[in-house]
Amino acid sequence: MELDRRLHAFRDDLADARLSGIVRSERFADPVQAQVIVPVAPLRRKPSHSAGLDTQLLYGETVDIFERADGWLWVQSRFDCYVGYLPEDMVAEGHHPAATHLIAAPRTFLYPEPDLKLSPVSALSMASRMVFVDEAEVRGTRYLLTEEGTAVFADHCFPVGKPFERDPVKTALRFLETPYLWGGRSGFGLDCSALVQISMIMAGRNVPRDSDMQELMDGEPVTRRALKRGDLVFWKGHVGLMEDTKTLVHANGATMRVTRENLDHAITRIAPFYGNPTSYLRAAK
Repeated sequence: MELDRRLHAFRDDLADARLSGIVRSERFADPVQAQVIVPVAPLRRKPSHSAGLDTQLLYGETVDIFERADGWLWVQSRFDCYVGYLPEDMVAEGHHPAATHLIAAPRTFLYPEPDLKLSPVSALSMASRMVFVDEAEVRGTRYLLTEEGTAVFADHCFPVGKPFERDPVKTALRFLETPYLWGGRSGFGLDCSALVQISMIMAGRNVPRDSDMQELMDGEPVTRRALKRGDLVFWKGHVGLMEDTKTLVHANGATMRVTRENLDHAITRIAPFYGNPTSYLRAAK
């Protein structure tokens, strides 16, 4: 079986030590754990800012580092196993406290202290992983506080360990009008499979990153006539979620944003470029 290079860290000159005996490589490296310390970190297919964007990592997610060279790291995400390159200043090595909360709003602000009148330090995306150690209330607004004293509006956060919204379609609909970004995986811009992945994350279900991987995940194949809310529709290189029996929710390059679209219209529009849907899936819960 040929290993998928998107999900397994191996090159001709270097590979993950855990793949020793499985792949051929000049040398093997033990993984070094690190954590993403910027709101959104681009994971590229080559160590260059001009290289294509394959996906993104979110604040608080962890990676395994296999190589550090010329300001770049070759890493693998510990969340969805995606492999690629990112700038070395975007992560901090070592083991870090486990996240206590996920950001539950599509986008929110991180303030220098609990006061919405202050200029934010940064903005965070849904599914970012946070460690909060305290809380505070200022003028009737409740905030959760990090160890450094920075603050996030409490209602934009949700405890780790249980689903925020069991219906992934409700989460997907919160991203309506979010810009489409090839390889994007955040509330600031995302692609079709990232919309599915984040919506599933918030329902407590981890799924693969790319649409071709998602098409092979556990679930029940269904027919077009049997489609219902939450089912997934796949094309070659594209995926969307059904809002109801007739309406598709998807991030798409035609509108360059997340939109609702009649499924029949979407099939007719997409067919000249990418053909008809390749499958319909009711993902396992």
